[in-house]
Amino acid sequence: MRILVLGGTGYLGRHVTERLRALPGARVLAAGRSSAAEFRVDLATDRPERLAKTLAAAAPDAVVNCAGATGGDPVTLAEVNARGPAVLCAALREAAPRARLVHLGSAAEYGPGTPDVPVAESAPACPVTPYGVTKLAGTIAVTSAVLGGVVLRVGNPVGPGAPVASLPGRMASLLRSAGAGPEAVLRLGDLSAYRDFVDVRDVAGAVTLAATTPGHLPPVINIGGGTAMAVRELVRGLARRAGFQGKLEESTGGSARSVRVSWQCSDITAADRALGWRPAHDLEDALDALWAATTESGPVP
Repeated sequence: MRILVLGGTGYLGRHVTERLRALPGARVLAAGRSSAAEFRVDLATDRPERLAKTLAAAAPDAVVNCAGATGGDPVTLAEVNARGPAVLCAALREAAPRARLVHLGSAAEYGPGTPDVPVAESAPACPVTPYGVTKLAGTIAVTSAVLGGVVLRVGNPVGPGAPVASLPGRMASLLRSAGAGPEAVLRLGDLSAYRDFVDVRDVAGAVTLAATTPGHLPPVINIGGGTAMAVRELVRGLARRAGFQGKLEESTGGSARSVRVSWQCSDITAADRALGWRPAHDLEDALDALWAATTESGPVP
């Protein structure tokens, strides 16, 4: 089986690629902007006809799109998260219409949730951030392309290699450099929001199943931990692992995003039904792996 992975050098992409390469008989091909990629692809700028030639050369049985932008200005977000999937679908229609497309979406597409009510795939999408809006546009591009593709709406991934642009990665970096003395103070933003955290290794497992499960799949499948937890608890969990004895000073003002999206949780019933997938790791496992990887990454600069 030939599986083409776009965005394989990113946080999610690295875990997905590693998991796919463990499949017996699978040939995993890397596509991206890196010179190390087997196929040079830039979904933000490539024309559909150029990408179609690349897909024809790769001849994939499945295509996994891990490429995406989580930060930046609205133009960058739109180019990568909205234009990219649309161009990919156009190229697939021309060059590899039978390939299974697995596209990574985001729970941010749903927007604010209602406390204690997990959000199912049938819920209306009402994103309130540029990131969520552009990710929803990418999802619509995939689900309307009549390619039999599937979008995995991923919650908040946690685990080894989390980038500093993410809250878990940023907190691990701050705690690693803060020291363990009681005089240390970390000034943080509002941590009262509730989020659905999912181990990045479980996300990779879900992608693998979506790429290899035969037959028709639902167009959108939630991939999350299935429970909502206060962001504050994640921060405290990392602080315990770091042996941090200082003070965590939390802002009471609240960020704009936390105020507008104070609660998120995904209903993951459909993932179990369609893929036989459920999380194998809880948040404690994810934090253990994140902190272990953080301390193994060498001395603090």
